[in-house]
Amino acid sequence: MKPDISSRKDIKFIITKFYDLLLVDEKMIPFFEDIVSQNHLEEHLEVISDFWNDILFDTATYKNNTMQKHLDKNAFVKFQKEHFTIWTSYLFETIDANFDGEISHNMKNRARSIGTVMQLKMGLYKD
Repeated sequence: MKPDISSRKDIKFIITKFYDLLLVDEKMIPFFEDIVSQNHLEEHLEVISDFWNDILFDTATYKNNTMQKHLDKNAFVKFQKEHFTIWTSYLFETIDANFDGEISHNMKNRARSIGTVMQLKMGLYKD
């Protein structure tokens, strides 16, 4: 039986493995090229881990505006629905391979909700 996510250490593990998948996907790498080229990947992983730690464990360490960061990135590298599908599948694959339980399911549900809101704000849902 797999353990549930129980700490920021678990979150950092998920985020690191998740980014291992994203950074070798030719459709996803354009969103991260500047982070990698500027040697900011480790810092980025820490920030994303803080974000998820706040969501899952009700802490208050993340200080950025997640939505604005993605809207700013969208001005240079256009998001498409396919990118959100890939992002979700890699995140869920990473979680499911290593964890199971209430918090794990909560992380997937929150990721799905966040992705939907981002797509709505980016105008990716058309009538």
